[in-house]
Parts: sequence; C-alpha cells; structure tokens
Amino acid sequence: MITLTEKAANHIQSFLTKRGKGEGIRLGVKTSGCSGMAYTLEFVDEIQPEDLIFEGFGVKVFVDPKSHVYLDGTELDYAKEGLQEGFKFKNPNVKDECGCGESFHV
Repeated sequence: MITLTEKAANHIQSFLTKRGKGEGIRLGVKTSGCSGMAYTLEFVDEIQPEDLIFEGFGVKVFVDPKSHVYLDGTELDYAKEGLQEGFKFKNPNVKDECGCGESFHV
C-alpha cells in the first residue's frame, strides 16, 4: 500500500490542474546514486494494465509491480523547510540512505 498526506495530495492536484490533464502520479524506483536506488515521480497520462493504483485525498498514485516491492508501505509527504521544499518519502523498507538523501537501499 502507498499512502499520501493531505499536503502531498494537494500539491499533486495543483500540478495536475495546471497541466490540464493527467490521471495522477507514478511513483517508482530506479538504480541510481551512491546507495543504489532513487525515487522517481512522473505524471500519468495513460494507465498501464499492470499498474497498481492507490488513492488518497482524491489523487491517484500508480506503481508498477517491480517498484512496489521496494515501496510497499511508503507514505508520500510534501514539506517546506526553510528555503527548501519538496516531496518526502517515508519508506519502512529503507535500510540505509546516502548522506545527501537522494538514494537508498533496502
């Protein structure tokens, strides 16, 4: 299961509204960084047959089955801290993260 905080859902919905199209957002992982894996986020305009679909606060999150293995239980949040703002991933599967927070491994 993938969950969204209300702040994350509002931020995603705002982007979808500005775009004028989109089914939701795709959350995935890719091989990258010093710890092995990095999160990916992209808009979904076309639903794939294998997509797992989660919904929170009216926003759909699509995850492919391969990424879901690493993301199951993740909560997607959106936060502003000082001059920085962005999505935060609370993933219970993460064993370690790199110092810059860009990558992780399970």
